[in-house]
Amino acid sequence: MASHGGTDIFRLLVEAIEAGDLAPGTRLRETELAERFGVSRTPIREGLKQLEAQGLARHEPNRGMVIPVLDNDEINELYVIREVLEGTAARLAAQHATEAEIALLQDMVAADQERLEDVQALIASNQGFHRRLTLASHNRYLVAQMEHMKQYRLLLGGTTLADAERRARAVAEHAKLVEAIAARDTQKAEELARAHILSAHRARLDIL
Repeated sequence: MASHGGTDIFRLLVEAIEAGDLAPGTRLRETELAERFGVSRTPIREGLKQLEAQGLARHEPNRGMVIPVLDNDEINELYVIREVLEGTAARLAAQHATEAEIALLQDMVAADQERLEDVQALIASNQGFHRRLTLASHNRYLVAQMEHMKQYRLLLGGTTLADAERRARAVAEHAKLVEAIAARDTQKAEELARAHILSAHRARLDIL
């Protein structure tokens, strides 16, 4: 068997959730996971405890440990706080981003405009764009909050970018946002970022 510890298993579980291999609602059986990762049940148990501590797993009556399915209220609450944080990140980026960081964001948007039909590539790039935008805020506490919230976003399941119209609209929204950041227009950058998340929120509700 592999020598993975509990922390390694936690990381592998998170990656499986992010990849959609372990979808919300999935039962997390120790025996099956031990076989899947080629380890004993002890590191699996430790990994599941970490997963539960992070809110990515919970015990349900008669089902045991499962990956939670967010209800409508939880989804709305998640997008409300994301709108606030993303808006703040954009405003700070317009103030503090270096010219190199702005150029990188511009390059990412340009690349995305050429990969609109490649869903998986665009999903990965979209995550990277929002990560780079947050880093451009140059606020370590905001970065930490965004990373923490990212874990809960894994519980949404699926992606709004599966829809071609939504992909094109999202990339166009990114382009306008980067324009505002490049122009150092803090108010417009925040407004566009919040509108972008609101648009994603509506698309998510349409899926549901």
